[in-house]
Order: sequence, then structure tokens, then C-alpha cells
Amino acid sequence: MTQNDRHMYELEYPAPAVGEGASHRPTLVIAMQGYADAGHAVEGAADHLKAALESHPVATFSNDELIDYRSRRPTVTMAQHEITNMESLQLDMRVLRDEEGTSFLLLSGPEPDLRWEAFSDAVADLVERFDVDKTICLYAAPMGAPHTRPLVVSAHGNDRDLVGAMYTFDGMVTVPGSAAIMIERVLHGRGRSVAGYTAHVPHYVAASPYPHATYQLLQSVSDASGLSFPLRALEGDMQRVARQLAEQTADSEEISQVVAALEQHYDREMEDYRERHPNAMMPGEAQTPSGEEIGEAFENFLAAIEDRDRNRGLPSDGSTDTLDDANGDEPGEPSEPS
Repeated sequence: MTQNDRHMYELEYPAPAVGEGASHRPTLVIAMQGYADAGHAVEGAADHLKAALESHPVATFSNDELIDYRSRRPTVTMAQHEITNMESLQLDMRVLRDEEGTSFLLLSGPEPDLRWEAFSDAVADLVERFDVDKTICLYAAPMGAPHTRPLVVSAHGNDRDLVGAMYTFDGMVTVPGSAAIMIERVLHGRGRSVAGYTAHVPHYVAASPYPHATYQLLQSVSDASGLSFPLRALEGDMQRVARQLAEQTADSEEISQVVAALEQHYDREMEDYRERHPNAMMPGEAQTPSGEEIGEAFENFLAAIEDRDRNRGLPSDGSTDTLDDANGDEPGEPSEPS
């Protein structure tokens, strides 16, 4: 740790275990609150993971170094003429374990207002310190998309396995910068595997929590990393929001017309994209396993059958000679009733 890093963050001591040794290198998920958080999807993803899974801090960043309190004033609660509470703005990296017990890292909290370059270098140093396998940054942007169609999560990055068959933008795209994007740039420069996933949130719900976007971001991370997240709790929120939007759309002819126009535009865009990318996984489609994945699953299935038969005393070819011999009979002859 450099002298500069000592002011940037503090490592937890004793440090919790990160990863399961050389056989498992952890994934880092970056989900910071910032401008690119339409529908509060990114903040919701971090909050959901921290609430649903076991977690322990490994590094805590200094607010005095990174936060401009004048632009991000914490909420203060007063009761009976006294200050009783102040909102905590905590930016930290934590180690969590998914539903299968696999560890991963989560960087969450407010996006820094200051010292983005030093912050990005510090995060990249932690990536190398904990031998992170891949880093996935989460974003959410307001888009001209209808809530009545499958939510799009677009991907970008330097790792083909992380981008895979996900939706990608063709050509050149210019967007405002963020601290997470700067981290991507630094990690790419160091030769580390990194990608960004952006949820396309309908622009007319961008100011309110939109659990559909949170769900799809976490599902995309799960698909790419193999991590298992508890997402069932989000499904109830999704159904509630879907009912509210359906009622509001049905009660307003103007809203219905806007949604219908967005549906037509969405359908044309998806049709054009399908023609340009016939092998892409379209929004709302389940990821189709590759031939290698199918073959591996079949081999595992056969191995499980052999292990079961071996434990039962059967030969691996599935015949019953072993059982017949155990009963003292000739192969193929029925035993005498006792």
C-alpha cells in the first residue's frame, strides 16, 4: 500500500478470506450510486446483495478524500431539539458469499466526487491484491423503451466471455464519464478482464425505483460469472410495479399512445438487431447452452449414474450380475423366496 493509498482507504484487520485459494479467483461487482442509475437499479442491486447475502468489509474508503459534502449533503434527523441521526455515506469493498457459498467482491456506495484518477488506481490495486478474475461494472440509463417489452441490458468490455451473446451497440457511442468507467479504463490498461452492463430503463420511470432493471442487471451478472443470487424477493416488487404501470397506462389515452409508439420503435430495433446479429441472445430469451456445455452436462450425468450404481453394488454397465451373485444364485436365475 502506498502512502497515498493510506489516505484513500483502510483495509480491514483481520482481513476476511477472499476467494477459495488458487482454484477460485473472485469476481468483483462494481455498483456505485451516481448519475448513471436510472430507476435506482444500480443502488438497488447493491442493497439487495448486501441485505440478502453474508458480507464482510475488506476495504473502506475515506469520505474526506472522495466526497464533496456540499453537492451530496447527508440527511440529518432531529428529534426533540437534538440531532439523533445522520445518513451514512459509506463507500467500501466487501466480500460476499452467494447462495452456493462462492465468494465474490462488491464495491458499492456513493460515486466519488473527487480524485477519480487516484481512486481508480486504488481500486485497480485492490483488484490485483485480491487476484480478481473479472470485474463487472453496473449502470442504468433512461432510454426510449416501453415497460411492456423485455428490458434490455447492453454490454461492453474487453472480455469476450463477459460480453458473450449479450446486446451490444454497433459503431461508436459517446457517453458522459463516471468513476466506474474510469476504473474500467485503468483495469483495461493493466490487462485485467473487465466489462460494463447497462440496463435500459424506460425514461418515464427513471426517477422511481424500477425493480425490473435491478433484477436484469443481477441476472446478467449471474449468467456471466456463474454466481447464484437470491432474486425471488425482487419478483414480487416487479409484479407490483407492473400492475401499477398497467393501471396508469389503461387510465390515460395519452400514455397509451406514447407506450404504443415506443413498442413499435422497440420492435423495429430488435428486428433489425436480430438480422445483424443472428446468434445474439435477445432480451427476454434464455441463454442457450453451447455444444460443449451440453456435452459436459451429459458426461456429468453419466458419471453420476456410475457413482450411484457403484454405491449400490452394481457394475457400471447397469447389469444385475453382482446382485445375483450376492444372493448365491446363478446369473439370471430368480432367488428362492425366504
